[in-house]
Amino acid sequence: MDNHSTIPFQKTGRFTAITCDYLDNNKSLEGFYGNLPDLKGFENQIAKKKTSFSLTSRKLLVDVLQKQYVNLKTTDKTKQNIQLLLNENTFTVTTGHQLNLFSGPLYFLYKIVSAINLAAKLKSEFPEHNFVPIYWMATEDHDFEEIKFFNYKSNQISWERDATGAVGRLATKSLDGVLEQFLSQLGMGENAKYLIELFKRSYIDHQNLTDATRYLANELFVDYGLVILDGDDKELKREFIPYVKDELVNQNCFKEVSKTNKELGKNYKIQVNPREINLFYLDNQLRERIVFEDGEYKVLNTDIVFSEKEILEEVDNHPEKFSPNVIIRPLYEEVVLPNLCYIGGGGELAYWFELKSYFENQQIPFPILLLRNSVLLVKEKQIKKLQKLKISIEDIFLNKNDLVNKKIKELSDIPIDFTRQRNAIKNIFKDLKDISNCTDMSFLGAVEAQQKKQLNGLANLEKRLLIAQKRKMKDVVERIETLHNELFLNDALQERNTNFSEFYEDAGDELIPKLVSGLDPLKLEFDVIVLEN
Repeated sequence: MDNHSTIPFQKTGRFTAITCDYLDNNKSLEGFYGNLPDLKGFENQIAKKKTSFSLTSRKLLVDVLQKQYVNLKTTDKTKQNIQLLLNENTFTVTTGHQLNLFSGPLYFLYKIVSAINLAAKLKSEFPEHNFVPIYWMATEDHDFEEIKFFNYKSNQISWERDATGAVGRLATKSLDGVLEQFLSQLGMGENAKYLIELFKRSYIDHQNLTDATRYLANELFVDYGLVILDGDDKELKREFIPYVKDELVNQNCFKEVSKTNKELGKNYKIQVNPREINLFYLDNQLRERIVFEDGEYKVLNTDIVFSEKEILEEVDNHPEKFSPNVIIRPLYEEVVLPNLCYIGGGGELAYWFELKSYFENQQIPFPILLLRNSVLLVKEKQIKKLQKLKISIEDIFLNKNDLVNKKIKELSDIPIDFTRQRNAIKNIFKDLKDISNCTDMSFLGAVEAQQKKQLNGLANLEKRLLIAQKRKMKDVVERIETLHNELFLNDALQERNTNFSEFYEDAGDELIPKLVSGLDPLKLEFDVIVLEN
């Protein structure tokens, strides 16, 4: 097995039908996306976005970013990228992520690396333009349970507290206990010391989760010109006022997405269903849905009520108090950014497919959708074990039980495949069925019942033989299961469980450069990367 291998996403067995069909350009998805994520698609998208994003919007975006970066020490490359956004030939490629504690699962890194590498690739292909990688922090999310922990070596390190409102506004003052949990599990090496310092500087030295996450992402990707944006901003939301008003009064998102979902749902599971109003009311520790009932706009679980005139005035005076939900936030991103492409996981792309007709209704260019890089990080000692067990790249992605069964059948000194016997039984009963044609048809029913019984019995014997061989080869089974658990904790992709710290502790500051240098955002295959011990 090479130090860096790839396998098509479709062959991993780990991705949904809608994701695989998008990668295959399946006709069943035509009409639910715009330009494809290839060089021709980007050429078309540049022309479309260039005419739809004004210089006024660029100036506002740069002003907002400069304010958000005022207390953050960063590189000249990032500062230059912010300034480049004033240029009509500069475009963004964007990924977004929740404010997971200490970045959460590994795919936080892969999303941002995809954006960084895509920007660089586009610059090499279209040198007359500039491309800026954006990390959009999901500061307005309110699902604290999803972000309050990270996993280190199968142990969950969790931030236990009560939390309401937008997570980005949560105070970090109670994170000392989390630091102690982490410290008690880390080793004593230089990389472990750096991780502790990074956690302290990110979370203990900053007052809220937004500032902590911005610092963390900037530190991890400081060399690559990444620009980090917080959408929870009054001036950015002022740009979004017309779309908020349309949502409140006309509810076009609900109408358009409902129509799309009816068509999309004929072939695929719907990821997100729209509400009549896809906005929250946001204030201090409050983020609650806005609903329209009995001719009034109400904020759920509060006494806040508006008439139509009052709520539209509230939008004009306090746009920062209106927070888009997951299904309207993509429109917000595309309104305030000169964006060409959104980079996300399969689940994210699934709900973006629901939005194209809504974007058309709002007269905003629909971005290119790109499936982010996915990676399995494997240590050298694990590679040696895989090679000894003759487990291929494709085999790695099988679920644990299927992998064990496959390898035991391959390694067994006796065949565990009763296909020949099954065929023999079918031939015997074929003759008996021929006889049934010459007698009472009730005989045919008896023949078919007996055939089914014999085949079921044979299948049961085949299972019993497999179990017996697994018992006989117990050592091999345990080695396979242990290795699979290391790479696929709870039979899930590593990138959805493991935190970067587990690999940074070994690889140190070589980890991210290895990802940046090794991943191709437009290859659209799953990467398996070997890390030296």
